[in-house]
Amino acid sequence: MAVELNASSGLHESGRLMAACVLCRRGLRLRHLPGLRKGFAQAQHMCVQRVDETDDQEDKKGVSQHQEGSVLEEYRLHYNPRSYHQSALSSATSRWQTDNDEDKCLSMLAPAFWQQSNRYSVSCSRHLSSSKNTLLDLAFNKSIEPETPSVSAHNRKHVPPDVKVDPRAFLKCRPGYASVTLDLTQRPHPIRWEEALQLLQKVTLLKGSMKTSDVSHFLAELGHLSPDKISLVRNDHRFVMLLRYSVEHLRLFTPLQLLEVLQSFVWLDMPSVHSVLGLYEAELSRRAGQMSLHQLLLAADLWRCIGKQVPQFLQHLYDSVRLHLGQIGLVELVHLLYIIGEGRHCPKDLIRPVEHLLMLNLQQLYPEEVGAVCLGLFKSQTSLSESAVTRIVDKAHSFVEEMSDFAMVNVLKYLRFSYLFHKAWMEAMVQEVPQRAHRMGVQGLMHVALGCSALHYRNDKILMAVAERIPSLVPHCRSKDSSKLLWAFGTLGFLPAQSPSFYPCLTESLRQRKVEFQRYPEHLLTGLLGLAFVSQFPEDLITLALSPEFVNLALKSTQLELKKDLFTLDGTVALELPHWTGPRISSELRKDATDMLWKFAQSDVCQKPEVQEAESALQDLLGGEKFVSKRMILPHTRSIDLEVHLDLTGQPVPVNAESDAAVLSPEDSSSECLPHQGWGRMNVGVTITEELLAQLTNNKNTTEPLAPSPTIKPPSLHRVQPDERGTLFDTGLFLTTDITEALIRPSSSAASRGDPKNLVKLAIQVANRNHYCYQSQQLLGLHALKRRQLKLAGYRVVELSHQDWFPMLRKGRAEKLAYLHCKVYNSL
Repeated sequence: MAVELNASSGLHESGRLMAACVLCRRGLRLRHLPGLRKGFAQAQHMCVQRVDETDDQEDKKGVSQHQEGSVLEEYRLHYNPRSYHQSALSSATSRWQTDNDEDKCLSMLAPAFWQQSNRYSVSCSRHLSSSKNTLLDLAFNKSIEPETPSVSAHNRKHVPPDVKVDPRAFLKCRPGYASVTLDLTQRPHPIRWEEALQLLQKVTLLKGSMKTSDVSHFLAELGHLSPDKISLVRNDHRFVMLLRYSVEHLRLFTPLQLLEVLQSFVWLDMPSVHSVLGLYEAELSRRAGQMSLHQLLLAADLWRCIGKQVPQFLQHLYDSVRLHLGQIGLVELVHLLYIIGEGRHCPKDLIRPVEHLLMLNLQQLYPEEVGAVCLGLFKSQTSLSESAVTRIVDKAHSFVEEMSDFAMVNVLKYLRFSYLFHKAWMEAMVQEVPQRAHRMGVQGLMHVALGCSALHYRNDKILMAVAERIPSLVPHCRSKDSSKLLWAFGTLGFLPAQSPSFYPCLTESLRQRKVEFQRYPEHLLTGLLGLAFVSQFPEDLITLALSPEFVNLALKSTQLELKKDLFTLDGTVALELPHWTGPRISSELRKDATDMLWKFAQSDVCQKPEVQEAESALQDLLGGEKFVSKRMILPHTRSIDLEVHLDLTGQPVPVNAESDAAVLSPEDSSSECLPHQGWGRMNVGVTITEELLAQLTNNKNTTEPLAPSPTIKPPSLHRVQPDERGTLFDTGLFLTTDITEALIRPSSSAASRGDPKNLVKLAIQVANRNHYCYQSQQLLGLHALKRRQLKLAGYRVVELSHQDWFPMLRKGRAEKLAYLHCKVYNSL
């Protein structure tokens, strides 16, 4: 009987509600918010997916970077000494905003200390601006891209997440966070569905006579519903009426009521794009001056939980922070950095005060708090001083074994952003990553690999641990994850034979994610370049990448510069796949990319003192400018070389015929050049022996004693003071004019053109330490690719290593000539 009565009363009530709804709509149409109804209707039918906030800021075009379908695909927390544990994430924890991954062009925002101490760091090639680098804007995803759902998100939503993560675990470190944050793991005690219906019925009965307190109370109570009933309430027209009445009472709410309503929106899982939320942000911004710092921090956290970006409100929060720096303790500071990170921006005038407060409180931070601090600084692209970054990582290193996987990876992210190599931390990773890799998710492992790649740190224990774990996680890989793993491993020269399943499974993952390339074409290019670094060429994907449709799509990007990536891939195909009959980029695009790269080279790399000195000394050694060409032999490899041609007898041949004709006429060559007697025996009567050259260059790399010269006995070595002309070496060898002239005087045949078929072409490279992995002879990806392709193009590569050439810059001219003589002619 009770059921029948309820059903009957429900039918009558339904009719009354419909009439009330019509009257309500008419009344509101005449009063406030003329455009609100449309927004409400759109919001009711809009499906909004939210993404885990923890997937940093890599590839951000406007807001964030990649598939929303990968909610909670991260790494598990394992925080050993603390009492809290990772709880099951409620539905509210799936709201985290898009993963604005790392790099708002790091070349622009990297801290000054790094740019001073490491001039040759790998810079971005895809952002429209670039930093100084021997590589001409080396390709890496230092860019900005928005994170929105793709078609594949629907296809992957049925795949269970590999590893869950709680990005707000740091809030459990101290009870003080309860005053400025909302604990998403502690939902309010649920009310029964019947109680919710009674509240909605009261809305229709009270209508315009509702008080402000009634509105806030109804919304707060509805927020107590169990998650499985929330969608029913949100789709009820009476709830829409309640929201409209809340807007009418918006200016009458007290600050506490505003926060209470905002909190109810969190529990009601309100879509972040709902039009009513913009009105609440405007009202909270207007009230900011009347609210305490704690209230503002709580409001910012509630917006974070809802998943709505509120830059206007955050600006008011930051203004309040400037006025109340004295009120900011450890809890407020860590939470502020968390909010700054989720807002993806830190005002410049707040950086130094925040750094000062952070250094004051650093020693009191718990492991999860250090991870939260690093993530906030990383997401907001905030550069602290070198000493501050070092101290933060020192603190993290002091309890690295106690850190969760998530916190540990966050420290790596900030090191990657800062390009600060912390030896102790990286050595700790050699121990920690292999122990943790089996329980980490794909995104955590991807960031470990990217951190090692960005810092040029190759350790096979780390790479093998990641490579062995990845194949089991491929179903959870977004195209971004796969492409960046391929890039990182390729950059570090991890060979396919070291883990036979690693490259094939990620390549197949790219094939499965082809649809994502329509929105993120850079991911395909990133993955293919990483594969090319280790001589892997999946022809079906290359065909797609060089197809006219894909090229046009890639070139439409206004935030990313993908022209150079296409150029590099196309040039690689031309040299390494001679049988290729598939598509190629147009000659116009090749020319545009070449001109762009050469223009940058002329203003940057060509002006570096080590390059200019090598060019000048080689010209003296070989007989003039016409014998040395400073150019991009392989433009698609984005760097320059000093090109030298020799004939089969070792005599220099002009590199540029036009330059030869302009600089030296036939008459000059016949009348002024001296007869040639070979580089070993010059007409001045001095024999240039290996032993003499070794003493000239103070060569310490000789592994076997040189045979004594029958022609000239080198003087005994002793330390002497240089004279005013600088004619003495550190070896104590007295450099006579005869010896110096013997090193540089051209021979009579030096101007001969020689037979092009019998030329020995040298590509002389001025290397620096950032061409190699840290403390290793392993070339980084693009440099290894370039050296391999120079050989394919018929060149012999001569490297002026940074260990030898950079100290040589401080030596005398004759010693440089002797060193270059050895390098050039020992290559024959």
